[in-house]
Amino acid sequence: MDDARDHLIACLPRLRRYARALVGDRTRADDLVQDTVERAWRHLASWRRDGDMRAWLFGIMHNVHVDQLRRPRLLMEELDEDWPDMQEASQADMTLDEMSRALRTLPDEQRETLLLVVLEELQYDEVAALLNVPIGTVMSRLSRARQRLKAYREGGPQVPALKVIK
Repeated sequence: MDDARDHLIACLPRLRRYARALVGDRTRADDLVQDTVERAWRHLASWRRDGDMRAWLFGIMHNVHVDQLRRPRLLMEELDEDWPDMQEASQADMTLDEMSRALRTLPDEQRETLLLVVLEELQYDEVAALLNVPIGTVMSRLSRARQRLKAYREGGPQVPALKVIK
């Protein structure tokens, strides 16, 4: 049990990074990680000891995220709107902020696939298993996500034009 707990704790920074990139908001990302860890802890017995806990946790996070998207969102009010931002904006922060905005322009399926492959360095077959889609779907989502990000970066149309086939 302690070994599994240590593995789970070691995965927290990557879970948080992935959740932040996935939902684009620090508070919602923290909630997503908390819900993921809570569900993982309740179902720890279902984790295969010879399997990759990180991939198992990403699968749980995917399911939790989908569940959250299906639920109606509560309207949240920003309480401290005038609270000063404690972080200095640097050139690197602006670049990260721009990337975050670009990622939010992607459909959920493309963003999730791109983050799992690029950010979390999972193999296509692992992503396919996590998302319960064929490997070809992973490849096409990844390709479309990269096209859209390239168009965004170049200031072109954010949605590539679809070809009409007669």
